[in-house]
Amino acid sequence: MTTLPFATTELPEIADTLAPDGSEIRILPQLSRGSMVHARLLPGRTSKAVRHRTVEELWFVLAGQGEMWRKQGAREEIVRLLPGVALSIPVGTIFQFRNTGTEPLDVVLVTMPPWPGAEEAVVEQGPWVAD
Repeated sequence: MTTLPFATTELPEIADTLAPDGSEIRILPQLSRGSMVHARLLPGRTSKAVRHRTVEELWFVLAGQGEMWRKQGAREEIVRLLPGVALSIPVGTIFQFRNTGTEPLDVVLVTMPPWPGAEEAVVEQGPWVAD
């Protein structure tokens, strides 16, 4: 059995990168079967709608408020994003989110398997205009 070193990270002040959907990403620890990041969407912003090719995600809202639209085939819904809300994005789900508040919308995302790169996300049509 291969062992990985322990990882400890403090949340960076400045984003490491932008996600394909346009949200700010701060990279947190990663293991062989999953990665974790902090995502931030600034007030008044709307992400691009995307679909992941091979990964699934778990989201946990830390701060702010917004809405998440998810669609699988004919099934779709919009849910409120508030601190303490957790949700899943199964592989192939089209999703889009927006910040409806006056503070940053901060979310912790766990991606399984680890995020492979920008080519993982396919831009799709969503219900809102992205900015």
